[in-house]
Amino acid sequence: MKTRFLLALFFIFWSQSAMAIEEPRFTSIFKSGSFEVRQYAPMLVAETVVDGDMDEASTRGFRKIADFIFGNNQSAQTGGSAKIAMTAPVTQEPQLEKSEKIAMTAPVTMGAANNTTDSNMAGSNKWRIHFVMPSKYTMANIPQPKNADVKLREIPGKYFALYNYTGFNTKTQVQAKTDELVAWVREKNLKALSSPQLSRYDPPWTLPMFRRNEIMIEIEEVKSFN
Repeated sequence: MKTRFLLALFFIFWSQSAMAIEEPRFTSIFKSGSFEVRQYAPMLVAETVVDGDMDEASTRGFRKIADFIFGNNQSAQTGGSAKIAMTAPVTQEPQLEKSEKIAMTAPVTMGAANNTTDSNMAGSNKWRIHFVMPSKYTMANIPQPKNADVKLREIPGKYFALYNYTGFNTKTQVQAKTDELVAWVREKNLKALSSPQLSRYDPPWTLPMFRRNEIMIEIEEVKSFN
């Protein structure tokens, strides 16, 4: 019942604010078709690590962070709870089983840890899910999560190579797009610093042809392309 309530709140919130929803700040360094290199500004994220396949983890992670932004928190200013505006995307990143450490990276998003370049997205059973917090918040003024599974983390500015695509995110689709991005990063002689992560920008009812998805890989700093 609680899960249905949280999802209903999310759908209502997103439908009312989709036109004005905030996204992480970045500068586009290079773009070629569906591929792009971006320089992201520092950001603050709420994240959690969950077990399960790609779809199960996405749902479980979303529930925990949605619970946090919808009021299961304590405001630093008032001592009570506060609602935090939804942002996009939601990011999902596979985690290596050998590590207990929460990985760090960018949008809600899923992705991998410990500076590895493992590109197995479809086969992972542990994931980090994160939402980027609205830019008005810092670690000093953001409400604190009451659920110990939800953590707040400051992320410094980073460079990412991305692959943009539409459609549903099946395991086969995500792995195929990941493989394309990994190949492009190698072709451009870019140095990968993390495993790939999946970022989704749209509410669940969005038609496949209008969905915005991105596979992202953190790379070494790059200023320009020849």
